[in-house]
Amino acid sequence: MSAPRILLTAPRSGAGKTTVVCGLLQAMADRGLRPAAFKCGPDYIDPMFHSRVLGVEGCNLDLFFTGPERVRWLLASRSEGCGIAVLEGVMGYYDGMGVTTGRASAFDLAVRTETPAVLIVDARGAALSVCAEILGFLRFRPDSRIRAVLLNRCSAAQYRALAPVIRETCGVETLGYLPFDKAFALESRHLGLVTAQEVEGLQEKLEAVAEAMRQSVDLDGLVRLAAQAPDLSAPEPPLPRPVSGGPTVAVAMDRAFCFYYRENLELLERLGARLRFFSPLEDSSLPQGTDALYLGGGYPELHARKLSENGGMRAAVRAAVESGMPTVAECGGFLYLHRTLTDPDGREWPMADVIGAGCRYTGRLRRFGYVELTAAQDSLLCSAGETLRAHEFHYYESDECGADFHAVKPAGTAAWECGHALPRLYAGFPHLYFYAAPAAARRFVAAAAEFRKERTTAHEGSITAGAPRRD
Repeated sequence: MSAPRILLTAPRSGAGKTTVVCGLLQAMADRGLRPAAFKCGPDYIDPMFHSRVLGVEGCNLDLFFTGPERVRWLLASRSEGCGIAVLEGVMGYYDGMGVTTGRASAFDLAVRTETPAVLIVDARGAALSVCAEILGFLRFRPDSRIRAVLLNRCSAAQYRALAPVIRETCGVETLGYLPFDKAFALESRHLGLVTAQEVEGLQEKLEAVAEAMRQSVDLDGLVRLAAQAPDLSAPEPPLPRPVSGGPTVAVAMDRAFCFYYRENLELLERLGARLRFFSPLEDSSLPQGTDALYLGGGYPELHARKLSENGGMRAAVRAAVESGMPTVAECGGFLYLHRTLTDPDGREWPMADVIGAGCRYTGRLRRFGYVELTAAQDSLLCSAGETLRAHEFHYYESDECGADFHAVKPAGTAAWECGHALPRLYAGFPHLYFYAAPAAARRFVAAAAEFRKERTTAHEGSITAGAPRRD
């Protein structure tokens, strides 16, 4: 049985979705409803606010990466036993994977999961025009699935005047408002919000938002709306069989490397891997018994000095990759494998030197959005001609981006070469989503098991070679 659920969306980015969603999650948790949280699309940072700060389990729901069946199963399985599931939209409600398509949009997700949507409208600096905006979203599709409205950055007097007009003019209920308060704002940087662990006093900030919502939002009305969502029928799609032997995959996890899909880590475990976490910032060596490396994305450029000064870890990572240890390095992890990294202030720092080239901050967004990668040769994750779905969002450029994949935009004509793909290495800017390619995830785990076997065989051989002869 899936939980009651609602999707909170907005006309565009910057309307306050994450602030409203986090405040609502906190208010629902304070009620004892044990909420579950989900993010539409490929974003890493919003789920960190959902789960790491609020203690709310959740995941990404992405209709580009996987089909509707997998998305419905993820939603149903992750919300089972919870009092309410809260889905946060991406960008504007109808904005999808391309400028002119709504595929993989929040609207698409609402339709595919039969979830009632609540439109968050920024009312600051507007009056009756709010109704025109709401009507446009209600009428843009035959069934918008928008069942209620919340006004953000709205005063009490403004709300009292607008709510009845919205009801009469637009035919949709307004379930409250959140007043404008600078204390509610979540700090952002070029890649979006700062990470949850970087926000000073975040818990107090979210408690303040939740308290404001208890005063000005019809929380009971939102709960009733969520209860209107039908139960999801979502059997789990098949997965490859697990790898035996329990190989250890060491996962970089600290302030510099923290962009991971929860589902990626979970799937590696389901396919037989044992995960061990380590910090390239703080640790001087890899976890004992490491059979594979997973270097995820993050903000290594903000911690370049400390990463560079940790020479023991840089040497350990280089030695591991050069020894043939299976390695997946995405975006920030890819930057860490370079010979040098030039930070936004122009300072150059030595890194792991697996890729004999530099990388540098460009001051502008280099790649953004979904991509489909076609492999030019057999490698760690796939065979020649196979495709992987991925996502890019980075301001850095590399002098050696690689050319082992042909990347194309799924909604457009742009194409380029990228990525380093070897029998034991995937390294590149694109972030991968393993549920989009479970076979690739299994190949990674299987390669880790093979590496463990090779190392064990070599160790036993060295012991045998050094043993006294028996005549």
